[in-house]
Amino acid sequence: MAQALTAKGRATRARIVEGAAEVLRAHGVAGTTLDDIRGRTGTSKSQLFHYFPDGKDALLLAVARYEADRVLEDQQPHLGRLDSWESWGRWRDVVVERYELQGDQCPLGALFLQVGRSSPGARAIVTELMRQWQEQLARGIRALQGNGLVSADLDVGRTSAALLAGVQGGVSLMMSTGDSAHLRAALDTGIEHLRLSGPGRARTSCGPGTPLP
Repeated sequence: MAQALTAKGRATRARIVEGAAEVLRAHGVAGTTLDDIRGRTGTSKSQLFHYFPDGKDALLLAVARYEADRVLEDQQPHLGRLDSWESWGRWRDVVVERYELQGDQCPLGALFLQVGRSSPGARAIVTELMRQWQEQLARGIRALQGNGLVSADLDVGRTSAALLAGVQGGVSLMMSTGDSAHLRAALDTGIEHLRLSGPGRARTSCGPGTPLP
């Protein structure tokens, strides 16, 4: 549908999705109806179904894609500039702040629960989000390697995967407990692991019990 739309049609569809996201953030998925979204976006029922012929589930998937994009956008420009320890520190602070402001309400998680986390559409959105997020972290690690701050022997794929897993685990625990300590610890430990893999430190930590400089 989106590929066949005119520029005006794409703009209208985007406006509906953005407006729906605002309503869903304010009232939650369970408390939002299509009439609520129509009222917020100023669209008729026929217009809504023109852009989303499969109804509410199709619209929710579109909003999920929008929210997934926001996850990465909210980390910019820092996520795209991870070439120094200062930039990694700024990225860490932005991630913590984002999820502390979000609190225990996760719009993306609520949307996936509604449409079914295992549905092909939802699974594809999660997979693509995690792929892009991990790739940007990996690009940052490679930038550190290029600047001589991290060992060239470090496994970039494994390390970026561990960092992302730490963030996701920390966020999940924060949503359960209301405390961001686990998220902070995961980020701090992941970045410290990168620091300790620097060329000079890697040579001094070969054996068990060997003190670091």
